[in-house]
Amino acid sequence: MTYLNSNQLKQYNDEGFVSPVNIFSKEKAKEIRDEIELIEKKLPNELEKTGRYNAHLISPMLDEVAHNENILNAVESLIGGNILVCGTTLFIKNPGEGGFVSYHQDAKYIGLEPYNWVTAWVAITDSNENNGCMKMWSGSHKDNLKEHDQNFNEKNLLTRGQTVNNVPDDQIVPLILNSGQMSLHHPKTVHGSGINHSKDRRIGFVIQSYIGTNVKQVLGKNGVQIARGVDNYNFHEKIGRPHSLMNTNDLKIKKQENYNLQEIFYKGSKKKGFY
Repeated sequence: MTYLNSNQLKQYNDEGFVSPVNIFSKEKAKEIRDEIELIEKKLPNELEKTGRYNAHLISPMLDEVAHNENILNAVESLIGGNILVCGTTLFIKNPGEGGFVSYHQDAKYIGLEPYNWVTAWVAITDSNENNGCMKMWSGSHKDNLKEHDQNFNEKNLLTRGQTVNNVPDDQIVPLILNSGQMSLHHPKTVHGSGINHSKDRRIGFVIQSYIGTNVKQVLGKNGVQIARGVDNYNFHEKIGRPHSLMNTNDLKIKKQENYNLQEIFYKGSKKKGFY
């Protein structure tokens, strides 16, 4: 795939997201799902709750997605050619569990400044309105960061249940993705997703986020991988790519990175959520 075209760049600049972007085949997406479910089978609870973060550090196939050339070409169109992988998240909605994501902005609690970064949401299964696809508040990235309530509600898949209120229905756009497609969204774009009403899992693998090398972590520390280009700033500790599936040393690195991430996500909070 080539870089984002002029229409896609206009959509991103005007609306705060671009979608859909073709990345790989449905067959490849199924292979990735199989690897995720193999980890769940072999290491129960490893991908549960806070374990959903940084699964690319223990899965060569998810690591391959995070370094996918098609994704990096699109990302380069938005943030330039020096790109770091600064964490990933699995958003899995199982049928009947009632999980949802309240409307929020990624930039609110993640500590990455300046905002020369972008989040990639890769559909491992089809993602649609029936199974809880992402929905974007078009144009909301043009405003300042908004006030967020911290609800800590049980079915909310966010750390604090952070919620932007009074989101206008007439400006909401659902992002319908086939497995193997992705969306990209700006750090300040308000977005959320509903409940999975289907009979199958809805799986999204989110590179959260691709950051320019000029971006600092102001709330704590993140380990990063160099995805493309060079890092002349060296603001972050570098992490290697996984040695093998569920490698013992890689599992330790993932655990430490996720501990660091909790310190960032709950900075200044007197309470912790499930994630």
